[in-house]
Amino acid sequence: MIQFNNLSFGYSPKKLLYKNLTLEIQSGSIYGLLGKNGAGKSTLLKNMVGTLFPVEGSVMVNGMVPKTRKPSFLQTIYYIAEDVYVPALTIKQYKNLFAPFYPLFDSDNFYRYLTELEVSVDGKLNKLSFGQQKKFVIAFALACNTRVLLMDEPTNGLDIPSKSQFRKLIASVMNEDRIIFISTHQIRDLENMIDNVIIVDDGKLLLHASVADIADKVCFKTVSEIPAGVKVLYSEKMLRGTAVVMENIDGDDSGLNLEQLFNGVTENPAMAKQIFSTN
Repeated sequence: MIQFNNLSFGYSPKKLLYKNLTLEIQSGSIYGLLGKNGAGKSTLLKNMVGTLFPVEGSVMVNGMVPKTRKPSFLQTIYYIAEDVYVPALTIKQYKNLFAPFYPLFDSDNFYRYLTELEVSVDGKLNKLSFGQQKKFVIAFALACNTRVLLMDEPTNGLDIPSKSQFRKLIASVMNEDRIIFISTHQIRDLENMIDNVIIVDDGKLLLHASVADIADKVCFKTVSEIPAGVKVLYSEKMLRGTAVVMENIDGDDSGLNLEQLFNGVTENPAMAKQIFSTN
């Protein structure tokens, strides 16, 4: 479990990015953290891993304080930054150097993940393309088997087949003891993959809901005419009508469109709060 208790954080003491953020992240779930560029997504991840820490309040990760950066904490968490870096080492050299820091590292699975992601290199890792470097780091992170896996824009630089394989691998490694937390603005890459959605904008938490709760509270439709008397969170003109995200008063099962949900929540946060706070 990850707990943010009244967390306040700012890069400048005069301007806080987050103020009194309270949030609880449960094990056994894949979380999607959605937000525009500059919304504070990476900042939140860095507070979880302890490279940044709050000016007020606290963060706890499975009962440990990230900012202490103790070995007992670091061996349970892996963070993939948006801009990955790999040194001038071979795959074997990299594994031999870094795998010992992670007691649950699985070498067999590591090479299997590399094969499934189509990463093959005989020379130095730093000679790989950015996309190949990112897939290498993803394979290594998954093989570490940490209880918490944080990923910042993991699909940046991946081609379409690699994105598909990435989603399959994430689903295959998930279990009830793990937290996988993925931050992205490439919203469509997370559909049919996550089971909890967190939306932030300008350092504010606008939505924290399970996919099941979202499906219960709103529905996604294309209509010829926007219905009256229903809260419409978002609407967009399409070729075949108007796409709407509206309050689900009839219990419809319409599937999930993360892009439309994100647009609705960020453009109309007051209405989103009304809809999702309704019991």
